[in-house]
Amino acid sequence: MGESWAMDFTGQAVLVTGGTRGLGAAIARAFLASGADVLVCGRGTPAAPPSAGGREAAFRVADLRDPVAAADVVTAAAERFGRLDVLVNNAGGSPDADAATVSPRFVEKVVALNLLAPFYTAQAANLVMREQPGGGSVINIGSVSAHTPQPGTAAYSAAKAGLLGLTRALALEWAPRVRVNHITAGPVRTEMAAARYGDAGGGAVAGVVPMGRLAEPDDVARACLWLACDLSSYITGTDLAVHGGGEIPARYAVGHRPTPS
Repeated sequence: MGESWAMDFTGQAVLVTGGTRGLGAAIARAFLASGADVLVCGRGTPAAPPSAGGREAAFRVADLRDPVAAADVVTAAAERFGRLDVLVNNAGGSPDADAATVSPRFVEKVVALNLLAPFYTAQAANLVMREQPGGGSVINIGSVSAHTPQPGTAAYSAAKAGLLGLTRALALEWAPRVRVNHITAGPVRTEMAAARYGDAGGGAVAGVVPMGRLAEPDDVARACLWLACDLSSYITGTDLAVHGGGEIPARYAVGHRPTPS
């Protein structure tokens, strides 16, 4: 990540859920580098919280699937910084599972993490943001799985599709004080992506993305900065695709394979 960012968030407070590693940590660092005060939360304590420019994010343990815990972490951020300007609902994810045999408990946990937790956290954040000058911005980190599910992701894809619907519904209800937007993120080059695809797999995935590579965490982080700043002050209820153009259709790829010599 570069040493400076074009947007100034000095004096603003940001909460990033799942902000201790991977994409969430990159988002936290981007806001820190832009001058914001940042609190990150996660279910496990990190070795060190995200930092940038000599400044460090605050950290709080929280399982956001519990609505009381979600409200508490929002309260903690607002009390620590005296305000809350931006919430980035980044926490989420799921291992692959066979929909024919997956347990109800697994489905409930996936939906709770990827849909209910963002709802609970946004609900608490709205109560703070709507009462302060300038309102606030909620950014939900979604997935291409909401639009194009893959085998093994039924519960996750359904939850992420719900998150997109939730974004649009909350944007309608909470405007104009609180803006609510959604980022459709494609595969991002993080530790989790490396574990799933490996070096060769990452290259194979990049080969079907029009931009020719996986997203870097900072690609998504910069989109968060834009959605949170005054440059996007008229933008709410939108779905911003940060996926490098999506995927080249299989029918095209099959029809344009190199002819064996």
